[in-house]
Amino acid sequence: MRAGELRERITIQRKTTPVAQDGFGGESITWVTLATVWAKVEALSGREFIGMGRQEAAVTHKVTLRERDDVTPAMRIAWGAQILQIEAVLGGTIMCREVV
Repeated sequence: MRAGELRERITIQRKTTPVAQDGFGGESITWVTLATVWAKVEALSGREFIGMGRQEAAVTHKVTLRERDDVTPAMRIAWGAQILQIEAVLGGTIMCREVV
């Protein structure tokens, strides 16, 4: 991967532990920044479907960055206003699903 191909600024985030309880017995999840890095983000596919009685959308992305050993599928990527849930980490390639 040439450095010039990494043109997008992304933020890798992880959940805080312990997860806080809200006033109604549910969990309040907060995310903290693990790292802000340069990456190449490519949209691979998109689809719309009916799920749980409502229309939903799923978009998959491939994120390429310099290889890191601290990224796991329990994390997410913030890319501008978009949130990408990490599905798989394959070396310097991260497969994601956009949270729509």
